[in-house]
Amino acid sequence: MPAELVTIRCLTDNYAYLVHAGGRTALVDAPEAGPVLAELDRRGWRLDMILLTHHHDDHIQAVPEIVAATGAQVWGNAADAQRLPPLDRALRTGETAEVCGERVEVIDVPGHTVGHVAYHLPESKLVFTADSLMAMGCGRLFEGTAAQMWDSLSRVAALPGDTLVCSGHDYCRSNGAFALSVDPDNASLRARLDAVTAGRQPCSPATLAEERATNPFLRAPDLARPDEGALAAFARLRAAKDAFRG
Repeated sequence: MPAELVTIRCLTDNYAYLVHAGGRTALVDAPEAGPVLAELDRRGWRLDMILLTHHHDDHIQAVPEIVAATGAQVWGNAADAQRLPPLDRALRTGETAEVCGERVEVIDVPGHTVGHVAYHLPESKLVFTADSLMAMGCGRLFEGTAAQMWDSLSRVAALPGDTLVCSGHDYCRSNGAFALSVDPDNASLRARLDAVTAGRQPCSPATLAEERATNPFLRAPDLARPDEGALAAFARLRAAKDAFRG
């Protein structure tokens, strides 16, 4: 049976996610302890592990409090362990692990940070992308290059279209406004924005097929100028988003 997914809003615009199957529970990222512990208590679930995507404070700062309250193990990228809370299991990119009785693939997705990873659960059709592939957007290039981020997005975009993309933030308002500014004739994008604005669907998660249709960064080849390849178009769009004030 597919795992049960619970989306938890934290801080001002962060998402954390609970994955529950076979009597076990995992948390993806730890922005804030209160909402996570309250949801666990409400459902009567015991937290077994915390999967960390990258080292930024708004994704890891609640780890000590949650571990103290639950005894959960902490898993994260071995290559970035020096910037993460102490790890009980250091994972290597390309490795396959088991979470809540299900196979999980650890995907290397540098760009936002050089140590960023995503977690793909093929059986449950979930991928946790945090600040790499985001709802109608992608993360800023704080440490990596445009080429690294484009490779990362392409790697995620190759997953099956019915995979649910669970991103790290609700940036739908700003991401959607930028997307419309560069892709104004995209009917699928307008329909998604209308549905999110009206509360008919959440900002995240969304299917990968929907991201392919509405996310300007995944659509870089379609939005490229005549003299651009996909990478150059992506780099131009990412720079334009950095300067966007809409």
